[in-house]
Amino acid sequence: MSDQLISTEPATGRELWSGPIGDAAAEVAAARAAFPHWAGQSLSYRSETLRRFANTVRQREDQFAELIARETGKPLWEARTEVGAVVNKVDISINAYSERTPQRRVDAALGGRTCVRHKPHGVLAVLGPYNFPAHLPNGHIVPALLAGNTVVFKPSEETPHAGQLIAECLEEADLPAGVFNLVQGGRDVGAALLDQPIDALMFTGSGAAGAHFRRKFADDPHVILALELGGNNPLVVWNARDIPAAATIAVQSAFLSAGQRCTAARRLIVGEDQADDLVAAILKTVDRLIVGEPFAKPQPFMGPVIDNAAADHLQEQFLNLMIKGGKVIRRLDRPSEGLPFLTPALIDVTGIDTPDEELFGPVLQIVRVPDFDAALTEANNTRFGLAASLVGGSPEQYDRFWSIVRAGVINWNKPTNGAPSNAPFGGVGLSGNHRPSAYYAADYCAYPVTSSEADIARASISEGLRDPNMLED
Repeated sequence: MSDQLISTEPATGRELWSGPIGDAAAEVAAARAAFPHWAGQSLSYRSETLRRFANTVRQREDQFAELIARETGKPLWEARTEVGAVVNKVDISINAYSERTPQRRVDAALGGRTCVRHKPHGVLAVLGPYNFPAHLPNGHIVPALLAGNTVVFKPSEETPHAGQLIAECLEEADLPAGVFNLVQGGRDVGAALLDQPIDALMFTGSGAAGAHFRRKFADDPHVILALELGGNNPLVVWNARDIPAAATIAVQSAFLSAGQRCTAARRLIVGEDQADDLVAAILKTVDRLIVGEPFAKPQPFMGPVIDNAAADHLQEQFLNLMIKGGKVIRRLDRPSEGLPFLTPALIDVTGIDTPDEELFGPVLQIVRVPDFDAALTEANNTRFGLAASLVGGSPEQYDRFWSIVRAGVINWNKPTNGAPSNAPFGGVGLSGNHRPSAYYAADYCAYPVTSSEADIARASISEGLRDPNMLED
């Protein structure tokens, strides 16, 4: 077994980075040792430290964006937006911590008071994904550090270099030793990390992995689990007045980031009377989409998926839909032999019993329905519950959609993806465990402590005592 982890560029297959595999036990021990001092620092001290981190990322923006583009294969324009999100997360988290976990004091009788303050949990493990290797783990790391926790971060083995750069930027921000700890490696290192005495796990990834973690920590209720998982997300188009606009929203929802977003639309549910026109409009846009390497000019709309194994798996899933009777509208092709580029694909699966799974790539399934009630039923025809969107419809229909559809992100006349960072983000069912992140990450990074306090001890027992005059000598 090699003691080195190697990262390659999906768009070229060339080696990008290599580094030593880490020691999870040593990193957790360092985090544990650093926790008391970091937790004892003031909120203003921790805030200023993280603001220095944001400034460091800002100064290295071009380097960071180029690295993300190379390591994930996403277009450079999209990588730049990810770096911007990393920078903005600090101020958003400071505001969220102040709003979600404020100190409260209420005066009580006899000069007493009731106080509510928050404490950090301790050592938090963060397992990062490859699709947003900086923004998504940073969305856990920054709130965790701000609250006074120490962190051990294992990046995805597909994108270790991006994780390394996050660590470098935190070090340049003069974060005290042991407060943030990076451990590189594959799944075995991730498993070793979770075998250590951690106080919380923050994970972004698949529903299957999330279910595994729930089982693993079933006998450890003190370990906080914050799980951001996948989705089999519905996009419902109903009586859309502007078919080209609806088609554009569908394309953005399904194919942005090569479909490698947990909020990507996987199922397009449309009324039978509009289906043909909508599909025709989608195809006009799809046929114009540029699929290419991250630095191509003009810039591509989407790059490759993360690696050949992911591309192979997607093609197998697409073939399975065909075998079940799906009607191919646009094939899922591999235009570059030996590389994980995939073309945007559409398949009509109306009336087919399709697997309830996340196709994590550029595949959009079309489902035709006769009425709005059927559209709502089909939207909920999944164990997942992350994102859903209605395009068209009346205000009354949107109210019904919002009330009935099970999801943590529900949009109207907007794509399913692109959730704002200044709002909570998370799902239900197989999509999460009711611990939404983004603006609400502060909620799971600290726990409330209620205190009844008084400057002078006063006490009395008013009932249940014998008369002192009746006591025997």
